[in-house]
Formats: sequence, C-alpha cells, structure tokens
Amino acid sequence: MSRKLIMMGFALLVFSCVAWAAEKTIIGVVSDEHCGVKHSTASDEAAACVRKCVEGGAKYVLVHKGKVYKLDAQEKFADFAGRQVKVTGTVQDDSITVSSVEAATGKQKTKKEPTT
Repeated sequence: MSRKLIMMGFALLVFSCVAWAAEKTIIGVVSDEHCGVKHSTASDEAAACVRKCVEGGAKYVLVHKGKVYKLDAQEKFADFAGRQVKVTGTVQDDSITVSSVEAATGKQKTKKEPTT
C-alpha cells in the first residue's frame, strides 16, 4: 500500500514539473542587458538606445512587469528593439527559451516623444 502511494506521489511530481515547463506567452518590451528596466516602456528613444547598446556588445532582454528576462534567440529580436512584443517560449527563472516573437497588437503603452 505505501509503495503505491510513493509511486503515485512520484508520478504526480513528474507530471507537475512537465506542466510547469510548458510554453507561455509574455508581452513585454525589448530592452538590452545594460539598460534593463530603464526601457520598460516602448518608444523611439528606447529603440535607439537599445540598438546602440546591442551594437556595443549588449544582449537583448525582455522587460515584463518590472522583471528582466534573458533571451536565447538573440537574432529574432533585432527588428523589435525598444518595441512591445509578444514572446512565446519556455520560462525558467529569469530566462526564456524563445520559440516565437511578434509585435504586440492592440493597445500598446508607448511614450510620446517631446516636440522641440
């Protein structure tokens, strides 16, 4: 009897870990590892800064609700610097193994640039 309970507990643990590692979709802003949450709002200013930092060797990251996520598929983010995106992938701690990225649609929070 106790062996059955142990086996059932183990099976439950295994299946819960598999479900936890399932793909998720997160909407956030593409920033760089140097600036991080500084670019938590999409804007033309953020895009220019992110591009400059990446050209200087920084890596793209995703900012979502104040948390910074490392991204594995760097080449997928070149067109989205400083923009709001929808990223689908497997989230583990502060990293995302990206399966797809696309521009976020609908209401986007963007910062208006001041006119001079």
